[in-house]
Amino acid sequence: MKMIIGGKAVNASNGAVIEVTNPANGKVIDTVPAATEADVKLAVEKAREGQKKWAEVPVHEKGDILLKFVALVEENKEKLARTLSDETGKPITEARGEIANIPIAFKGFVERAKHLYGEIIPAGQEKNQEHHVLFTLREPIGVVACVIPFNFPCDLFDQKVAPTLLAGNAAIVKPSTDNPLTLCMLTELLVKAGVTDGAIEIVTGRGSQVGSWLCKNPEVHAITLTGSTEVGIETYKNAASHLAHIALELGGNDAFIVWKDADLDLAAEEVIWGRMYNTGQVCCASKRFLIHNSLKEAFASKVVERIKKIKTGDPADDATEIGCLISEKAAIEVERQVNLTVSQGGKIILGGKRNGAFYEPTVITEVPKTADVARDMEIFGPVVPIIGFETLEEAVEIANASKFGLCGCIFTADIKTAWQTAARLECGGVIINGASFFRSFEMPFGGYKYSGIGTEGVLSTFDEVTRTKTIVLKNII
Repeated sequence: MKMIIGGKAVNASNGAVIEVTNPANGKVIDTVPAATEADVKLAVEKAREGQKKWAEVPVHEKGDILLKFVALVEENKEKLARTLSDETGKPITEARGEIANIPIAFKGFVERAKHLYGEIIPAGQEKNQEHHVLFTLREPIGVVACVIPFNFPCDLFDQKVAPTLLAGNAAIVKPSTDNPLTLCMLTELLVKAGVTDGAIEIVTGRGSQVGSWLCKNPEVHAITLTGSTEVGIETYKNAASHLAHIALELGGNDAFIVWKDADLDLAAEEVIWGRMYNTGQVCCASKRFLIHNSLKEAFASKVVERIKKIKTGDPADDATEIGCLISEKAAIEVERQVNLTVSQGGKIILGGKRNGAFYEPTVITEVPKTADVARDMEIFGPVVPIIGFETLEEAVEIANASKFGLCGCIFTADIKTAWQTAARLECGGVIINGASFFRSFEMPFGGYKYSGIGTEGVLSTFDEVTRTKTIVLKNII
């Protein structure tokens, strides 16, 4: 597969490629170009040219073009889903679901774009302003780097690319090195749908090189990145070198709090959705399970019983519910983290074994609140560490002790308890009686502390990819 630069499918200028393998079986699926610094510079130049032309396209026409893209996605949905499953290790049913999200997201952003009106400040709203009328316009920022991780590449392509384009910007997509193929296909479909040459591009290669070259380029005016906190901080530094606007959605270690009056069956069922989906590789997955001491044993038993019913296997099989991790390297890291948690007092009562890129769904009880996982160690895999607490104050204290603050959740039968707990949690989103893994396209999504800067969603992303211009009619009255 090739990159898209200036509306054309191209190889790296030096011909170098990177193999993309299926993590479930190690087979090579395809190759992508390993972009050179000159390739990235050219992509930015072409994006600058294309953005000026694309910005002149009326919003309603931009919307029509993106809806044509949605139709092309529908025509190719099974091919896209199979590619996503093969390169990610994601169960095919989950891959189909992610592709099915594309129309939902793009249509939502198209609708919002048509209602991004300016505001008027009438004369006389403040002293000495009796004769002047002010009004505002939204204008594109320019060239936007869209840095996308491996875990939900299509969902995050939707969140970043759709509003970027609808606002009149050029979008340069930098996909994960592990699974860039589906995003290359989607970028091709946007070109085919009629997006101006250069206004949508994709460059492939190692993030440490290609991503750095892209984000350091002074002609990149904004960066929207989803990834690890470490990469986010480095990207922030690169953006600061030329004052690029930046939006970051980073790591998380979400607390899953079960109070003593909670519906335990509901809580156990939500573990499946909130921790096992995408083999646990979810930024806002529940990752620390804070269970009232009176319910710990019963909760663990119910979770183990429910997890045992899940079918693990070949991601290409329709019956598979849990596939593998993105790579064997990722599975080895989860294995290391589980072993560390055990050495710090935890007890494995289910799972705990690795086979290549596959890691068994694992439940660990008796995890002390002093363990690394109870604070800042984010396990990106299907692992349920159970930590006991006695009072809600203690639960909130444990939850807030983490440097992360993406999302959290509370299970309780009492709405007052739910509301008070939600208000005290230091995170960007709180789910009541559901796992923290909840993200609609409409809602603003983003974290506190080391979990990021800014928010994404139909309601808020246009604020990240536009500038506000104020025009003054002086002495008009």
